[in-house]
Amino acid sequence: MTSECVSSVLVVDDEPGIRTALRANFLRHGWKVEAAGSVREAVRLLEGREFDLVVTDIRMPDGTGLEVMRSTRQLCSSAAVILLTAYGSVPDAVSAMRDGALDYLTKPISFDQLQRTAARVMQRAMERPSKEVQPESGIIGQSPLLQRTLQRARAAASTSADVLIEAESGTGKELLARFIHQASDRSGKPFVAVNCAAVPEALLESELFGHGRGAFTGAVGVKQGKFEQAHGGTILLDEIGEMPLHLQPKLLRALQEREIERLGEARSVAVDIRVIATTNVSLAALVERGKFRGDLYYRLNVIPLTLPPLRERKGDIPALARHFAEKYRAQSGMPDNTQAAVLREEFLDRLQTHPWPGNVRELANFMRRVVTLSGTQDLDAECFDREFQIAALASSRLASPSTSPSAGQPPTPSSAALAGTPIRQIERMHVENTLALTDGNRTHAAEMLGISLRTLRNRIREYGLPPRRTV
Repeated sequence: MTSECVSSVLVVDDEPGIRTALRANFLRHGWKVEAAGSVREAVRLLEGREFDLVVTDIRMPDGTGLEVMRSTRQLCSSAAVILLTAYGSVPDAVSAMRDGALDYLTKPISFDQLQRTAARVMQRAMERPSKEVQPESGIIGQSPLLQRTLQRARAAASTSADVLIEAESGTGKELLARFIHQASDRSGKPFVAVNCAAVPEALLESELFGHGRGAFTGAVGVKQGKFEQAHGGTILLDEIGEMPLHLQPKLLRALQEREIERLGEARSVAVDIRVIATTNVSLAALVERGKFRGDLYYRLNVIPLTLPPLRERKGDIPALARHFAEKYRAQSGMPDNTQAAVLREEFLDRLQTHPWPGNVRELANFMRRVVTLSGTQDLDAECFDREFQIAALASSRLASPSTSPSAGQPPTPSSAALAGTPIRQIERMHVENTLALTDGNRTHAAEMLGISLRTLRNRIREYGLPPRRTV
């Protein structure tokens, strides 16, 4: 997309110097420009003509850029909107993107970045003319910790530097990686994800770098690896800490030279990629223990990012719970006219007091379970307690299947609350939840459940649970 495709832009800023500079920059790049110094003047111009793009400051004496954005949607619905914001009002801009803004820039503004952003949002507007704009990150929450991470991620997206995301399992590392990709100039190109722990070690080199014909038994033709598939775009190396040591030098060369060699071939293939790596363990600690190369760590750690665990942003839990409740209700097959279950305040309070060691992934699985099982029944404190009692009882039974209350011994409060619940249902839910909590690692799940790996595999097969990461 070039600026020649754009007929006109409306610039809105109450500071004359900035307004003049923005107007001159757009004129220099061939745009037709109108400028307004207030919300009222911007609305008057929107009422009188069509614009393809509106660039507006957020804070102005007679209102806000959010009002300009809403007027744009009413009066000139096809126009794309870019917000200009100072550092302190970044959360306002992020919130505005949920309401329809396509991007925002933080002052002081780089004119080159402004032109790239303008071209990108115009392209998006043309490609998705009939869709409501969704949150660009898909990451829900307004906590300061999370918003600082998103701001840093957006700054990283404007560069070509590689990114390392270190955070606990279940916090949304892949969502953050996709956010960086979508906010970058590579957004129209491939986003290719590779889980370095899920691919068998013997196949990982071929998976990443491809192979030539005859490279090994069964290699009947040339196969592109993930690096080549991501050409022009972004490659996500998930769980990079699980990368075998013997492959790390080849990965380091690919990162340094932006060239790869297919397995079984001597020639190099150039790749234009952005690399984002994620890990739920400290790579620095792995380097100290000799399990990860220091030079590879420093090459990946150009821009370090982290995501706060859910226990450090409990204020976001109600919004997340409502989001997952709506999502899983829609997936449950209930008719649209069916009354949705209400998430009562006592239920939300219980959610906020739970530590959620599995983070957002654990919360999502919990909400999926309670929404599916409750139907239209309101979710209250009793519902929360019952579901966690089921998990506790299932855990004790899996660890000691033969254990049962002695004859004449009164049941515990937990078992009394679960009277009549089929044991298979209790066990199945608990196995599924533990697998989710360990990110599909069966060895860790078996240890948490107090059973052997073979027993866990038998349970997974017996209950028809979906295949996950193997060990």
